[in-house]
Amino acid sequence: MLRLRRYRYFVLTTAIVLFLLYRVSQNSDQWDSLAGSLSKKPLHSYTGGSATDFTTTFDENETIEKIKGPIYDGNGAAGSSNKDADAGAERELNKIKIPELKTTEDPPDDSSGRGSRPPIPPSLDEEKAGGQSKDEADSTDNARPDTTPAPVIDIPDRKINLGNKNGEGTGDGPPEKAPEVAHKTTIHWKKVPEHFPVPTESIIPLPTGKPEKIPTIQHDFKEESAAAREKRLTRLRKVEAEAKRAWAGYKRYAWQHDELSPVSKKFRDPFCGWAATMVDSLDTLWIMGMKEEFEDAVQAVGEIDFTTSPRNEIPVFETTIRYLGGLIAAYDVSGGKVGGYTVLLDKAVELAEILMGVFDTPNRMPVLYYNWKPTFASRPKRASAGSNLAELGSLSMEFTRLAQITKDDRYYDAVARITDALYDWQERGTLLDGIFPDRVDASGCNKTAEAELASQKAAELAGSQEMADSSSGSRIKTPDDKSGTGSSYQGPNHGQGPASGSKQNEPQSGKIGSPLDNRSNTMGGKPIYESSTETSDDGGDISTPKRLSPPSQAKTEGLAECIPQGLTGSHHGWEGYSMGGGQDSTYEYFPKQYLLLGGLEPKYRSMHVKTVEAVKKWLLFRPMVPGDRDILFSAKVQTKGQPETDATTEFEVAHLTCFIGGMFGVGGRIFDRPADVEIAKRLTDGCVWAYESMPIGVMPEGAAAVPCASVADCAWNETVWWRYLDPLADTRDAQLDDYYARQEELKAVRAQEAHKDDLAAEAEERVAAATYGETSTTSKDHIAGSADAGWDSGSGKDDDDDAGDTNTSKLREGSITGRGLPEADEDADEKEEEEGEKDHRIGKRTPPPPPEKNADRARLGSIAAAGGSLSSTERGGSADHQVPLRGDPIVDELERPLSHKEYVQNRIETERIPPGFASVNFRGYILRPEAIESVWYMYRITGDPAWQDKGWRMFEAIVRHTQTEAGHSAIDNVLSPNPSRTDEMESFWLAETLKYFYLLFSEPDVVSLDEWVLNTEAHFFKRPT
Repeated sequence: MLRLRRYRYFVLTTAIVLFLLYRVSQNSDQWDSLAGSLSKKPLHSYTGGSATDFTTTFDENETIEKIKGPIYDGNGAAGSSNKDADAGAERELNKIKIPELKTTEDPPDDSSGRGSRPPIPPSLDEEKAGGQSKDEADSTDNARPDTTPAPVIDIPDRKINLGNKNGEGTGDGPPEKAPEVAHKTTIHWKKVPEHFPVPTESIIPLPTGKPEKIPTIQHDFKEESAAAREKRLTRLRKVEAEAKRAWAGYKRYAWQHDELSPVSKKFRDPFCGWAATMVDSLDTLWIMGMKEEFEDAVQAVGEIDFTTSPRNEIPVFETTIRYLGGLIAAYDVSGGKVGGYTVLLDKAVELAEILMGVFDTPNRMPVLYYNWKPTFASRPKRASAGSNLAELGSLSMEFTRLAQITKDDRYYDAVARITDALYDWQERGTLLDGIFPDRVDASGCNKTAEAELASQKAAELAGSQEMADSSSGSRIKTPDDKSGTGSSYQGPNHGQGPASGSKQNEPQSGKIGSPLDNRSNTMGGKPIYESSTETSDDGGDISTPKRLSPPSQAKTEGLAECIPQGLTGSHHGWEGYSMGGGQDSTYEYFPKQYLLLGGLEPKYRSMHVKTVEAVKKWLLFRPMVPGDRDILFSAKVQTKGQPETDATTEFEVAHLTCFIGGMFGVGGRIFDRPADVEIAKRLTDGCVWAYESMPIGVMPEGAAAVPCASVADCAWNETVWWRYLDPLADTRDAQLDDYYARQEELKAVRAQEAHKDDLAAEAEERVAAATYGETSTTSKDHIAGSADAGWDSGSGKDDDDDAGDTNTSKLREGSITGRGLPEADEDADEKEEEEGEKDHRIGKRTPPPPPEKNADRARLGSIAAAGGSLSSTERGGSADHQVPLRGDPIVDELERPLSHKEYVQNRIETERIPPGFASVNFRGYILRPEAIESVWYMYRITGDPAWQDKGWRMFEAIVRHTQTEAGHSAIDNVLSPNPSRTDEMESFWLAETLKYFYLLFSEPDVVSLDEWVLNTEAHFFKRPT
């Protein structure tokens, strides 16, 4: 019997579903009928190239031209009405509705309406009116006035023209599937108006005049012997072979991508996807004589579109030194304008124009991660308050050289302002006078002063509000009440800002360094943004602007403007100073920029000299190494501002810092500082030692050395080295003595516990013997006194008396219960524990059955006779409630600590730490060039062939452990005899490392240091003559 009340929901749902299915079937029939008529009568074909896919976004001007031109062939009404064409253009731009096409008459053979299909709609507008009946459609065909618009019905996925355009789908076969609508469109960078432009008259021009006479850098090489030449050329050919291997792998597996993955033979695009390795390697290919490969790369460079990238932020520093520097160097080294490779300069200018947007800030300090998309690039921005020093100060050479080639001072102006800011900061002084901290506040705004001003304004606002409240009384004002004081709040600056009628948020055109108006964090009526990263709808990371936190009115509306300041450190506590990563290339560029400008800008000399003096005072140290090798490294120092007393030093051995030998050597030559050249040799040899000390002959990314207190006296001392390996050496003997003392205590405890075990075992044996072994008595009294029975006809009040003095005679007499084992030697806490459990056991047990009813009596006797034992349940108690007769104390086994000697020897063996190193924390090698860079500089400066031998040993070790079939890979652990390859080959392997090895064994006049200057990516820039 159907219970309607119970199943009413199912019945209702079924009725609805049936109705919907019926409606769907009707619509399907109508659609099939319409689709059949459309497929039977093909539309007029488009003329070549004029077809427009109305689902695709087009350029506005291009789209209008397409729509205004003829669309149909002679059978249609091509361009018969300008009004219709203009309307179509408007609809195309709106991209909302299907455009209306001019109505045409049906051919005579289709007007008869043969078959069951409706007449073919003569236009797309009538196709939209698919809900009309046949009569209505005929009526519309014959009598529709031109002034009456057809009803618009939004029907999705109507792509009836795609088949004709592609030459497919016009027959009676199954309809072609419409292509998916593209959800992503390619966004291109567009030049946007600057918010803080530099007036033409304020642009800093390139220094003019005849270049200064600068001392020569290179050694005066004499003609080499035949044997020396053969040795050099043999090494040179091997370097060339490895370069060709790496290039061939890139060309085959990663062409026009950023990097090759040399193990998996795939590619990576960690930068902007603009073929970093290809652009970075251009000048390497040229000097190695790989002209055919150079031609291929130049042609591919012309295909790079710098106006778009899958990456949302351009890393300005990396893009400048690798791409911009690579293009300019390739143009220079291939002959410049005479060489004929003008596409290289064209692409350099194209990229530079994009990068110029990073300098559009109030103080003209660059944004180092640039949101290039027009939506973000068009917004006002400031430089970061946590800028990386190396990234900030290492843009000068590339833009300067481009300015020299193009004669466009804008490029030089952009970087000259950074130099001026650094120079001013160095003159003002830093916490470690002469050098800069690793993090720089380049925003140009004094946040501390702003906070103080905001606090002051907030206090003034609170006071004025109290006065307003007191003067207006206690009347409560509604939102609509406009009477009385304070009815319309305009902020604490009301009446204090610009004169009435002025544009308060107008861009400060031509005022370089003018602060932003922080009252609303806007500039030119638009919010100011900093860069941040968000997640796109498709799951990818996109960089979007993060609006500066809009301050509350009470807190910051009184902040009239940013309080300007120059460059300063980002941290107000500890600041780090070193020549390593994050700081290195800023200092490297001081002497090189001096060379590039022909010595016409003296600031760079001053900045270099102050830098090297500070480095010598605070950072350089001599490590203690076997053989007393006289070498130097540069440390890392942190200070709060009193380095004489609070400085902490990390005696690092970092691969990135190895560039410093070349910097000291070049600066020592051109500024006539011979002592600096000697320091350069020792710094460079320090990195050579770091290579030679490792088990595989390759230097790690980062380690720490054992320093000497004196540079002059630094004899090897193994005891001191061990002390650095084991900072807790002084405590290890004490720990070992304590261990032995505790071991003695533990032995005594274990002896006592063993004695307890013996007594307990003896007691258990006596219980068993008294119960089952020595008598066959079966009386109730005997059974009642048997082991672990525990029953007493009394109330149990004598338990406490029996617990302590039960003895063997009582056991034999059967007067002891299972609760009264001997406890003469038990610990006090064991007694308390057993007594605490006594009441729990009393009353919980039930008397055993009489002997005559105990079916297991015979089994009990047999177990006892066999010397066995009973389980808790067999003894008549519950396993859960059974309490041990005695609790053994838990004594942890003590682990013997290592002695100082054992600890050190174990660490040396397990970590493979070479003598002289205190630690090796970053054990990988990623094909870095800095060490061989300084070796090359030392060879070219001194002419000593010993540097060639040192470099060759480095080359053989690197290739031995990094070579793959498709190239060369970074490795994970230089302390391992068989390091793993990490499947990464960064672009600087070809651009720098192999280039420096090649130049080490080339003729000395190949890229002479007296004619060329190299940027931090080893790209050659022509020096002025």
